[in-house]
Amino acid sequence: MKAAVFREVNVPMEIEEITISKPGPREVLIRTKAAGICHSDLHFWNGSYPGVVPMVLGHESAGIVEQVGSDVHYVKPGDHVITCLSVFCGHCEKCLTGHLSLCREPETNRGAEDEPRLSQAQQPLTQFAELGSFAEMMLVHEHALVKMREDMPMDRAALIGCGVTTGVGAVIHTAAVEPGATVAVIGCGGVGLSTINGAALAGASRIIAVDRVASKLELARKFGATDVVDASDGDAVAKVIEMTSGGVHYSFEAIGLKVTAEQAFQMLRVGGTATVVGMIPPGQMVSVHGVDFLFEKKIQGSMMGSNRFRVDMPRFVDFYLQGKLHLDELVSNRIGLEDINEGMAALNTGEIARSVIMFD
Repeated sequence: MKAAVFREVNVPMEIEEITISKPGPREVLIRTKAAGICHSDLHFWNGSYPGVVPMVLGHESAGIVEQVGSDVHYVKPGDHVITCLSVFCGHCEKCLTGHLSLCREPETNRGAEDEPRLSQAQQPLTQFAELGSFAEMMLVHEHALVKMREDMPMDRAALIGCGVTTGVGAVIHTAAVEPGATVAVIGCGGVGLSTINGAALAGASRIIAVDRVASKLELARKFGATDVVDASDGDAVAKVIEMTSGGVHYSFEAIGLKVTAEQAFQMLRVGGTATVVGMIPPGQMVSVHGVDFLFEKKIQGSMMGSNRFRVDMPRFVDFYLQGKLHLDELVSNRIGLEDINEGMAALNTGEIARSVIMFD
């Protein structure tokens, strides 16, 4: 099959022929129909996060089941599915206490002694996030996917596989924003826009979008932002505090930078909570004023929106089809696999939400 193979940091990927294994007892073979290009892919491609190359990137995807392993009963060939990097074992402490997105049990992947899922010339290729969706096919553990209704468009469904679930989930699960609360979201890319959408769904009374790109601030209003702050023009923290007479109840950092994580904490009111959704590069330290903890201000992380994706994603599909979740506006470009490098470059500019790779 054809796949975009990542071999070296900041070097364009080539479309290559690679080999995909047959499903093991608890594995599912999926024909990829759509794959979003996410900042997580970009972080590994540009070296912000370490990875083992050669690698097939991609994790925000949807497709159709081609074949299932002997012990798989949840899906069958022909089912439409969304993939998720929050693959879970189902029996560890995290899974049993409802924190499936934090499961790290190795049994959901093949062992070093097993035939690799992906290979080329009998040499293994790393499967990013146990998915590797920048390829015509994916071979995944049965707990890395969820069934969806067949009237859901594949390109919009793919976005639910990561960015939408991360953003909306950070609001409703991680932070548990209540109706009437005030919210600020720093960064209006795909995840940030979904966070804004989630805040609107949660009933936030005021949602302030913060970004440096005018077109993205304009788009944020369509997702539910009541106010916008141009971070390139003055002190964004001071503006948010002034607009809310003391700061917001909840802030969300959706970029992955030290400075914006610190700003998210600084713009809180007494008793407020900052949630860092973006991927801050390893080794970077976030500094806050210790005295603020006396006023019960909190800062926390969020892993994939603290999701329970087999429950959440079908609901998000319904929300979209009911007109409550804005996915059409998230798709900036639809491209082919051969355009993967142009799609990565477009995302790197910070001026688009998502490019989606479409497969025949």
